Amino acid sequence: MTIPLDYETLRVIWWLLLGVLLIGFALTDGFDLGSAALLPFAGRTDAERRMIINSVGATWEGNQVWFILGGGAIFAAWPFVYAVSFSGFYLAMFLVLSALILRPVGFKYRSKKPDARWRAGWDWALFVGGLVPALVFGVAVGNVLVGAPFRLDGDLRMFYEGSLLGLFTPFTLLTGLLSVAMLVLHGAGWLSLKTEGPVLQRVRLYGQGAAILSILLFAIGGLFVAWSGMGYRVDGVIDPNGPSNPHMGGAVAAAGAWLDNYGAHPWMLLAPLLGFAGPVLALLGIRGRRDTLVFAGSSIANVGIISTVGLSMFPFILPSSIDPGSSLTAWNASSSHGTLFTMLICTVIFLPIVLAYTAWAYKVMFGRVTDREIRLNPDFY
Repeated sequence: MTIPLDYETLRVIWWLLLGVLLIGFALTDGFDLGSAALLPFAGRTDAERRMIINSVGATWEGNQVWFILGGGAIFAAWPFVYAVSFSGFYLAMFLVLSALILRPVGFKYRSKKPDARWRAGWDWALFVGGLVPALVFGVAVGNVLVGAPFRLDGDLRMFYEGSLLGLFTPFTLLTGLLSVAMLVLHGAGWLSLKTEGPVLQRVRLYGQGAAILSILLFAIGGLFVAWSGMGYRVDGVIDPNGPSNPHMGGAVAAAGAWLDNYGAHPWMLLAPLLGFAGPVLALLGIRGRRDTLVFAGSSIANVGIISTVGLSMFPFILPSSIDPGSSLTAWNASSSHGTLFTMLICTVIFLPIVLAYTAWAYKVMFGRVTDREIRLNPDFY
């Protein structure tokens, strides 16, 4: 069968789709994580916390689809990336999954007993289920930027030489805190649309702090990347249409290489500009009591910050800090030409269905969760 798209084009398309799935996860499940992180602070009474929980209770399970799609896309389109990341970062992923498990358990068991201590315990479990994944996801991005400690031998067997604690360095903790601030801002934007009364007032206060922190941490992270000499660069000539083999065409650590793409393609500067503009818009929305603008600003911040990382690194997906020649790029770590094309056809068919269903679900569940509804509906969480 003749494939109408060349290998290079398909690789770029799937690199873009991976970014779309990551952004989709941040835009949907991100506000669930942020709302959970705000739960013990924005809600002071049981009714207030039930208001927050019910604002995400109707859609959080559907939002998890983006997380599953992201993992599936990495497995099918970037098998080398899947093998290295899911094996090397196994303990970190176990930590994330353990925290995520607290959410469905907390939602189901919180209201089983009217006891205040019982419910407070599950509220803190939901808080952990929101904060820990947000932090670890950001730490993971930081480790991708500095490079993961892995190498591939001549038979393409992977050897990971890092540890769980080794993932947490000053820079990666900074990116982790940026992720927390970004998602807490997004959670505040969502709760601004969905809550009322004292909860809404507290959400605006915490959202304002999260917006300021997002701007500061994003700026500090950018300066650190620029001044620390961080980055990797392709060494030699790589055929973008060649077979996938991480040893065919290597890479080298190069000071400041993560800024190269912005010099070669100035249009990419739009990404960091959006990363700064989003929190500013959210701040303006909070000050002006314009809740839609708050959520729009937090969404733009997610798109801009995540895109900044992806565009800075292209074509790298997962560089190696101990053996740059084993680094994984869009050109050497993908599935076969035919596999990428077949998957693209499936994506073109099914992704619009997922988007349409998601849009329908949000339309049906549109509107604020009011204090009156909480008190009159004991079946709510």
